[in-house]
Amino acid sequence: MKAWVLDGPNELHLVEKPVPSPQKAEVLVRIDAVAICATDLEILEYGTPALIQGGSPFHKNFTPGHEYMGTVAALGPGVDEYRVGERVTVEIHAGCGQCVRCRQGMYTSCLNYGLNYGNVNKGHRANGFTTDGGFAEYAINNINTLSRVPDDMSDEEATLVVTAGTSMYGLTELGGLVAGESVVVTGPGPIGLLAVAVAKALGADPVILSGTRDGRLEIGKKLGADRIVNIKRENLVSVVKEMTGRGADYVIECSGTEDAINQATQMTSRGGKVCLAAFPHEPVLTDLGALVKNNIYVYGIRGEGKSATRRAMALMAAKRFDATLIHTHTFSLAELPTALHYARNRIEDAIKVVVKTYDTEVRMGKKELAK
Repeated sequence: MKAWVLDGPNELHLVEKPVPSPQKAEVLVRIDAVAICATDLEILEYGTPALIQGGSPFHKNFTPGHEYMGTVAALGPGVDEYRVGERVTVEIHAGCGQCVRCRQGMYTSCLNYGLNYGNVNKGHRANGFTTDGGFAEYAINNINTLSRVPDDMSDEEATLVVTAGTSMYGLTELGGLVAGESVVVTGPGPIGLLAVAVAKALGADPVILSGTRDGRLEIGKKLGADRIVNIKRENLVSVVKEMTGRGADYVIECSGTEDAINQATQMTSRGGKVCLAAFPHEPVLTDLGALVKNNIYVYGIRGEGKSATRRAMALMAAKRFDATLIHTHTFSLAELPTALHYARNRIEDAIKVVVKTYDTEVRMGKKELAK
């Protein structure tokens, strides 16, 4: 099969690799489409949070990519939960199933993360992080990571289930019962935009989205935001206090900036909750005293745990929101370097860039909107 492998930082090469064979509780997925995530760009440049053979992913014949969907091509021994030919989308993590965190249901925090080689094979998989991922024609997935794709859902939309699942997981960790509660989302990237959509689909009111790019904020409005705030022109904390009276019940921070994290502290109501869905590159100075005095809960999330992708798929299959609004560009597998360039540099205001593996009609550049 064709697969892109990572050599040094930002050095990808298209090579031939053997098609892997599924083992117990696994299937072979023919990858039909894969979306590019900001974390892919982090891995390509810095290595982390990928962990291959106990260390950096560079020069280890590693294939990145994790937001993919495809068709079941082969079944491992004893697998009868899926059939060859079914369309599926995936989540990233399959925990080892035997550590304390996995037994608590926290498989995205598996204590055996990365221990899946040689004499320390613990069974954990995080495709595109600790095992080969989706920038290829085939990949292996544990059956627990799969969700069926409805016939009327496009390949491109199916790749967005992981993004929506991360947003869903954030709301789950904040309590899940957001109907009638106020939600602020900071940062109109893919996770932030779909956090707006998921929150609104779950009945949150009002939903407020902040950012600096008007085009993305307008997409947020289409996805359900009751109020958008360009922080270059308005004071977000003041807007939130004015709309809610007491501050937001929930804040989902998706920008990773120190200012946004501090604003979250200031605009969350007493007893409210903050979810940190983005990771800053540098240590952040914040007012911990305000968190303590106001009994504000802060949660960090990793990935799309607690089967959040399946719940996100249920909302998407029911047409509760149109995730394709964040899909902007499509390229072929051979054009992956160009696709990464568009995603990294936000060419033509790229938001979600999708790479198609089995589609002869892919064209470079901006997607053609459905008529």
